[in-house]
Amino acid sequence: MINKILRIVITMIGLGIGFQFMLLVLYLNNYIGLFHLDYVPTLIIKLVGTLFFGIIFYLLSSRLIDAGIRSKEWLENRLQHTPMRDILYGFFGVVMGLLVANLFSRAFLSIPWIGGYLPIVFNIIMAYLGGSIALKKKEELSNLISLSLATFQKKKKSSSPIGWVKPKILDTSVIIDGRIADICKTGFVEGTLIIPSFVLEELRHIADSSDSLKRNRGRRGLDILNKIQKELDIDVEIYESDFEDISEVDSKLVKLAQILDGTIITNDFNLNKVAEFQKVRVLNINELANAVKPVVLPGEEMVVQVIKDGKETGQGVAYLDDGTMIVVDGGKKHIGETIGVMVTSVLQTAAGRMIFAKPKSL
Repeated sequence: MINKILRIVITMIGLGIGFQFMLLVLYLNNYIGLFHLDYVPTLIIKLVGTLFFGIIFYLLSSRLIDAGIRSKEWLENRLQHTPMRDILYGFFGVVMGLLVANLFSRAFLSIPWIGGYLPIVFNIIMAYLGGSIALKKKEELSNLISLSLATFQKKKKSSSPIGWVKPKILDTSVIIDGRIADICKTGFVEGTLIIPSFVLEELRHIADSSDSLKRNRGRRGLDILNKIQKELDIDVEIYESDFEDISEVDSKLVKLAQILDGTIITNDFNLNKVAEFQKVRVLNINELANAVKPVVLPGEEMVVQVIKDGKETGQGVAYLDDGTMIVVDGGKKHIGETIGVMVTSVLQTAAGRMIFAKPKSL
């Protein structure tokens, strides 16, 4: 049924084109005089030409319908594999091209006969040029949009109340680490948690890894996100946009933080340094963990269990409940025992806090 309707429509289009074509031929013949129409009425010529085009289009309608179906399938396939950003930029370029074409084509409407067709030609040409230029300049357009968003965020920040809280952007490492869920549960993290789509994609790749360790880490990260979103009373948003001109996830996080005027939550030391260099605020989970560890002063006493021997001769190693390493001088002979020790010194390193002690009996 649809094919019959389409064939009728195509035939009607052929009749219309034939009629217009015969009008053009007769119009040009009045000036050029290609043939004489003394004995043939113009009405018959128009009728014959119109019917001829209609028949041709009717005979070609099946092929035209098949070609249209193939074109539709090809277009759908291309659109499915085309990034949404490219589609939006292409659409924007086509719209701008059509606006320009309609502004200039009005000047040619007064041209006899062909003036009515020139706007169609201009629209086709300008629509193609607009879409093509927009796609070729998409990176520059992205930068302009990012700059506009950043300016808008700064204005919003300056006009917002004093209690406005910056959004928190989670990176892959801190999600896999898992401690962020417990921190959010305590209420120390305020504001909206932003989960970028490219971070989710990286987690998915890790969860699909052939390496069992990586796979478990990726699945743990996805479980942590589900826990934060479903169990905790905190706003979570997925940032769908991506920065295709930037390959590194860390660089994308920094760019996103600059656009949203947000704060990155991470435990990645390198990302911490890069973000600080680019004036982006960072909350490092490891730094927080070191900050909340109990303060131990030289001369204090504690009870620990010596687990293993240390690097130096005669040393033993013990650990506090929070993971702080205690190096016990002369503790090698007490491996496996729970003994009382006295703190001699405390060393703060980039990796954490290290305590040096000696057995109380010495």
